[in-house]
Amino acid sequence: MSIQFRSYTNEAGFTDDFHAVREFLVRINAKNPIQYDFEWGRWEWAFSSSSSYHDTKHLHRIGIWEHSGEIVAVATYEQGLGTAYFCIDAHYTSLKAEMLQYAKGNLCEEDGKIRILINNADQEFQKIAAQQGFKPTQDIEGNAVYDIAVNSPEYVVLPGYSIHSLAEGYDLLQFHRVLWKGFDHEGEAPTTADALEDRRRNLSGPHLNLALCVVAEAANGDYVSYCGMWYDPGTEYALVEPVATVPQHRKRGLGKAVVLEAIKRCGDLGARQAYVGSSQQFYYQLGFHPLPASTFWEIR
Repeated sequence: MSIQFRSYTNEAGFTDDFHAVREFLVRINAKNPIQYDFEWGRWEWAFSSSSSYHDTKHLHRIGIWEHSGEIVAVATYEQGLGTAYFCIDAHYTSLKAEMLQYAKGNLCEEDGKIRILINNADQEFQKIAAQQGFKPTQDIEGNAVYDIAVNSPEYVVLPGYSIHSLAEGYDLLQFHRVLWKGFDHEGEAPTTADALEDRRRNLSGPHLNLALCVVAEAANGDYVSYCGMWYDPGTEYALVEPVATVPQHRKRGLGKAVVLEAIKRCGDLGARQAYVGSSQQFYYQLGFHPLPASTFWEIR
């Protein structure tokens, strides 16, 4: 049977198509991640995010290629149209040119502008992009990995703070505030019903294990640091996303504590690596080491 193309459903939420793509991402990365800059946790995090982050009006623009009813490639956006990401089974790399052409016509902004993310180690895809008129930019997306099988996640918690997972019970308002302040938004976090519902959605992923999501709590009950973690027991890797620490509580080892505690919990369940989409020195200090980064390409 030949490879068939179809569009993703235009229905938002955790649909059959959502699960099919998620299972595809799990399958191609299960034992030896080849798509570490767009793992299943990144896909589920986007669908768990607020509508202000993840535009769901154009879901039908996501392209899916199938062989014998099994997904073998996906061309998608994340936040909104204008930036394209490509996930491909290693046995179907011949689809790259077709996928790129599809993205140019369907994942672009209204004015036709589009940028694409290509891993720096994928010279084949770089050549195809260049042939189709794309040029690399200075915009880089870093990647790093922590080898759980080699490193021993250890940390110290200062007096006045405690570390626990969201599975032990959590305060939605505190969770909202640590992410709001931790990502340097100005002022106090809005506490409207809509704002809290958007934040609740962050924890709605059907495969999110709250026992792996770790917070640092101050003596007054405030959440001051948070690490989200995505891990499927059928795989050997975990994904760190997101990490945030309230500014007034930085430089106290709390970010280190929540990340390493989350990694340790994944290791106890069988994970051998933890990935993060970052090249920040913070992660290198924890024991992560850099992987080939990815570069955004544009037509100029």
